[in-house]
Amino acid sequence: MEYERIPKVSVIAPVYGVELFIGRAVESMMEQTLDDVEFIFVDDCTPDNSINVLREVISRYSERSHQITILRHDVNRGLPAARNTGLKAARGEYIFHWDSDDYAEKDMLECLYNEAKKNGSDYVWCDWFLTFGSNSRIICQPSATTSREALSIVLAGGMKYNVWNKLVARSLYIDSKIRFPEGYSMGEDMTMIKLLTQAKSVGHVVKPLYHYIRTNSSAMTQIYSSSHLQQLLKNTTDVCNFLHNQIVDNSIEREINWFKLNVKLPFLFSGRLPDMLLWQQWFPESNCYIMSNHMQALRTRILQWTAAHNLLFVNRTYNTLVFKFIYGIIYK
Repeated sequence: MEYERIPKVSVIAPVYGVELFIGRAVESMMEQTLDDVEFIFVDDCTPDNSINVLREVISRYSERSHQITILRHDVNRGLPAARNTGLKAARGEYIFHWDSDDYAEKDMLECLYNEAKKNGSDYVWCDWFLTFGSNSRIICQPSATTSREALSIVLAGGMKYNVWNKLVARSLYIDSKIRFPEGYSMGEDMTMIKLLTQAKSVGHVVKPLYHYIRTNSSAMTQIYSSSHLQQLLKNTTDVCNFLHNQIVDNSIEREINWFKLNVKLPFLFSGRLPDMLLWQQWFPESNCYIMSNHMQALRTRILQWTAAHNLLFVNRTYNTLVFKFIYGIIYK
């Protein structure tokens, strides 16, 4: 009796509106040094030429053809649904979510997989590159010895909960039945926080391996639609309720309030008065925890403290200095 070989890693890559970037992303996937990988592309009914670009690139890597699956939604269902479709089809020992406008170092999957197998970890992350145009900087992530320690770091804002620099055992998804929130794309990557609470062992590759691309610095101060705000609030509330039910210790309430502060922090970065007022409206019960989060830079805590005390002119000055000068000129 023959048994189906289980890939070491299943890479899931949603495809929507990435015609200009997907070529480099797929080349980066195909050139990974880890051989035993399956690549699952989920066409979320993309309106552009992304799929044709995808097919052209993979045609150059015939040795990988048996490892590639392209799935398609009949209608656009959004990013969380695309991730879930990929998860349903995945067979790998571990899952890696790869955004199809980013790229990675050739040894990324191999480094992450080796770290996971070395200590039997079911949740592993790596450092990463943040790129603005032609300029990049390394974003170092902290290490942790337990999943609870890692959770505390994430909730305090010391580590990002993005999907794309983390390798997670597929069994973690199966056993916990945790899935991405379909219909609620804004903040959907908070799902990684839920998964972290279920992890038995964690690991960190102290090396930048993933290149996260920001096409322009204005994305740092985006304008939120009413729908986006509703989705973000829904996902934040859902994660906070989940944490209250899963974690029972004296620290979790404080950490949840730090998390709420981090969720609304971007509202202070636009310099727009409506956004600053929105910051004051969201989670006011968390404001008393601002100065206690020592994992946040002092300048960030002062920025929040001034907003809580109606010193909004300070926020506008900060926005002009940091986002219009540093990101607008230095990282242009």
